[in-house]
Amino acid sequence: METLYLLIPISVVLVFLIGIAFWWSLRNGQFDDLEGPAYRILMDDDRSRPVSPAGDAPDKSPDAKAEHAGDGSPVTNRSGS
Repeated sequence: METLYLLIPISVVLVFLIGIAFWWSLRNGQFDDLEGPAYRILMDDDRSRPVSPAGDAPDKSPDAKAEHAGDGSPVTNRSGS
């Protein structure tokens, strides 16, 4: 019985805090557009990338890219050539 004297006020305070958090999210527009972000992920980005000057063009050779392991450390080519 003594446990109920502790658990009932804690549950009432918890419900009150959840209600405040829900009210705040409604007032700040968290539930305004539920479908927009899902469709935005599927839309194509039709804008073209800006062309960089010839001197700033990145080197597209295979040796220019550094291969990395999952932990970010470089992977060395041990093929013997």
